[in-house]
Amino acid sequence: MKTSFVTDLLAEQSITSFFLVHEKEVRSTREGRAYLRLELGDRSGTIEARMWEQFEAAAKDINRDDFVKVQARVEVYRNRPQLAVQQLRLAKPDEIDLADYLPHTTADVEKMFDELHGYAESISNPWLKKLVLNMLADPELARCYKRAPAAKVMHHAYLGGLLEHVISLCGMSRRVSTHYPELDIDLLLTASILHDVGKLEELCYERAIGYTTPGQLLGHIVMELETVTRAIDKIADFPPPLKTVLQHLLISHHGQYEFGSPKLPMIREAMVFHYLDDLDSKLAATRVALATPSREDEWSAYSPALGRKFLKLEAFLKAENSASLESSEAPKLPNPPAAPESKTTAAAAAAPQPEAPGLLRKLLF
Repeated sequence: MKTSFVTDLLAEQSITSFFLVHEKEVRSTREGRAYLRLELGDRSGTIEARMWEQFEAAAKDINRDDFVKVQARVEVYRNRPQLAVQQLRLAKPDEIDLADYLPHTTADVEKMFDELHGYAESISNPWLKKLVLNMLADPELARCYKRAPAAKVMHHAYLGGLLEHVISLCGMSRRVSTHYPELDIDLLLTASILHDVGKLEELCYERAIGYTTPGQLLGHIVMELETVTRAIDKIADFPPPLKTVLQHLLISHHGQYEFGSPKLPMIREAMVFHYLDDLDSKLAATRVALATPSREDEWSAYSPALGRKFLKLEAFLKAENSASLESSEAPKLPNPPAAPESKTTAAAAAAPQPEAPGLLRKLLF
């Protein structure tokens, strides 16, 4: 069974452990020396690995998404840990626990799914309520919904992440509709629950989080539009205008053409939902950056998803407050009293002084 996780590895440490192969390729150095390059991972992260000697059999037998047993030494290359692999073989099925290899939500998935049902039941519009409940009642859709990540990398990129993201959006929709009573809460809740159902088929998440072939070719917006449209068409007499409105909510939720939306949000609720979705995803990415160990006391790890790092605000303010407190508590020494001026000293100061020689005058000037 697995004993060492990626985030636990220390420089110059020798390890024997199990990993999931995320990438595999044979490369050559500038001098023409061939080596096997791997990206290995577990639920805590990934690490690059290189095997320089006797790797030919491993390169032939081992492929992406295989589990492997590795004997290696942890080295540091360009300030990043890396594994120098000495031995490598395919892992046996009884040596692997899938929970060790894919990150997953810390929340109770069944409780979250029950909460999702509660939001669906609260929808007042009978057509939207029937649509959502019908889809959630599908056993295969429900199974995937409980397991799927919300993304491969950008946000909520772990098992159960999609459900966590959707529950958050439902709660945000309730709050924003209370603040802005002109908004249709039924549309916002329906958009929250259905806007990413295409990811159930776009992403694969049995061994590693990646993209299916249809997912790469079509993308989740196209896929969910088809899925939801099929579900709508099974409901007799579903109002065509409401169908069009819901389809628009789905295809516009990325908000901009360059982010994959074929149409900009042109309904009030579509615009609001886009901003809610964007906010929740970006805060999730920020949370990951701040939780990832970094080499700086006051700054997070760099977030590739957001193109920046973030100030560790609590640590920064605590350090500033401590410095201010120390400064305010430093004892202030009283100024020494001025010495009384004697009559002789005063008279001497008032008396005319002899003129300094010319050279001294120039230097003083």
